[in-house]
Amino acid sequence: MKKRNPFSFLVYLAILGIVFFVILSIFRGVGNDVPYSKVVELLRKEQVKSFVISDGKIHMKLHTEYDGETSLVTGISDPELFRQEVGELVQQQYEAGILESYDFVADKRLSFYDLILPLLIVGGVLLIVWFLLMSRASSQNAMSNFGKARTVLGVPDGKKVTFDDVAGADEEKQELQEVVDFLKDPAKYTRIGARIPHGILLVGPPGTGKTLLARAVAGEAGVQFLSISGSDFVELYVGVGASRVRDLFDQAKKLAPAIIFIDEIDAVGRKRGSGLGGGHDEKEQTLNQMLVEMDGFGRNNGVIVLAATNRPDILDPALLRPGRFDRQIHVGRPDVKGREEILKVHAKGKNLDETVDLKVIARSTAGFTGADLSNLLNEAAILAAREDRPAMTMADINEAMMKVIAGPAKRSRVQQRRDLKTTAIHEAGHAVATYNLPTQDPVRHITIIPRGQSLGSTWSLPKGDISNMTRNEMFEEIVSLLGGRVAEALFIGDISVGASNDIDRATKLAKDMVARYGMCEKLGTVSYLGGDELFIGRDYQTTKSYSEKVAGTIDDEVKALMDQAYARCKDILAENADALHRVVDFLLEHENMTGEQFAACMKGNQIGESSDTALLDAFETED
Repeated sequence: MKKRNPFSFLVYLAILGIVFFVILSIFRGVGNDVPYSKVVELLRKEQVKSFVISDGKIHMKLHTEYDGETSLVTGISDPELFRQEVGELVQQQYEAGILESYDFVADKRLSFYDLILPLLIVGGVLLIVWFLLMSRASSQNAMSNFGKARTVLGVPDGKKVTFDDVAGADEEKQELQEVVDFLKDPAKYTRIGARIPHGILLVGPPGTGKTLLARAVAGEAGVQFLSISGSDFVELYVGVGASRVRDLFDQAKKLAPAIIFIDEIDAVGRKRGSGLGGGHDEKEQTLNQMLVEMDGFGRNNGVIVLAATNRPDILDPALLRPGRFDRQIHVGRPDVKGREEILKVHAKGKNLDETVDLKVIARSTAGFTGADLSNLLNEAAILAAREDRPAMTMADINEAMMKVIAGPAKRSRVQQRRDLKTTAIHEAGHAVATYNLPTQDPVRHITIIPRGQSLGSTWSLPKGDISNMTRNEMFEEIVSLLGGRVAEALFIGDISVGASNDIDRATKLAKDMVARYGMCEKLGTVSYLGGDELFIGRDYQTTKSYSEKVAGTIDDEVKALMDQAYARCKDILAENADALHRVVDFLLEHENMTGEQFAACMKGNQIGESSDTALLDAFETED
């Protein structure tokens, strides 16, 4: 909501006051005015009882009525002339007792209105002029501030962050420790001719702690920390972004030694020529100014630039060359040891039940980032508070994990028996296929309770961190993804739309194997697919890098690979039909099935009781 200007309110008030006093002065004293000649005539006819002249007006009281009034008021321009004309007559009537009293006041007396009105007019004019001047000055000041960088000095919450607050990033902290040492003791490096990097680019997926690392560098070095987002440079008007870049580095130079942190630098550092705005595109002007400031004719002694992005592939090459961002530090997803350390950091201040084992949680959250782990514990704490428990338990963490992965459970959703059976067969198909594929992770949990957009889910949490995949692993993953569709076709005799997401994922994986990773013997070790992004401008109207013949071969090979995986999955499910039906019956009765229960069912053993910590129990017995 736009705030009102208090100065404009004062101007409007002054104008209203002036208008009011002008109207009052015009109409004050206005009454039953009579002509001057009539006043003289009334005196001569001895009809006036008394009169007083004051402030340019004559106030008379009459012996008889005149137009229904016994009191008259009229203006008189020259009281002295009136005295000369009727003075003797007035004296004679006064002595005769006809005129009871009279008073000639020749000098006009100044009234309140006569004094205040000129002052109000002059004051109002001065106030209006002052208001106009202030408005112009404020608009000029606003335009000058428009080009100022919107930096945040220091950490927003005011809390000092150090490397002790950053867990699961030992190598990254070691790389950044050099920057801290330089800011503390620059002579140590300059003595031997070393030059500290002008800029360091932190690269990694979202939520891995890039911003936290930048704050920790400033906290460790004890220097000023200026943070800004890349989008804060971009404006509608050309030249504003470049002005803000200049102002940012000017601020840093005044506070040196200092660290400039630009978050999401890809918003302003995209490759030039990737837009349709021509050479005068605002983003390009801003980027050009940043290139000059980082390593141009000027020197930024004592100023180090840290930046973070999860899209280094779209940054301009000039920004990444030595002398600007000399070093790139990849901040990846933490391993099991790093996840355990991160959980310990985020568990501070939270009440944990004695059953909670952070090591087990770390092993079961492969692929989680630091932000994911923080969110996991927070969701578990919310669930515990909802149930009025004093501390969060392993069951809370288990439910929080399923909620984070697939969404909250929709137990109140009413489903037909037919839909439940279809979902149970679909999920059982995934589970049985996965169980019989050696390279796939063991099944941890199966449910036919709707979560998010899915009617059911089968979780196969990895035993450990996997950084590489082989052709056989990728093929068997396609087989596992097709398990639901194949089970529907085999045991229902019809297929549903529930396998659409599985087919999409399987098709993309097959196409990557054929056209990206060179895993097709017919096409050879050739990659036909580039990046996932299409940049308007640079790749505008770009044609495929391969012929139509090769495109047809890719389609054929993808189809053949999908058919091969479908046949493999069909054989597995046909051989394990009895076990699959046992799984379906159990799901229809209990809605959930743990990994231990599923393994017992596949081996033909008696199925035990379910556990509230089904998703995490399997990790407790592993080394």
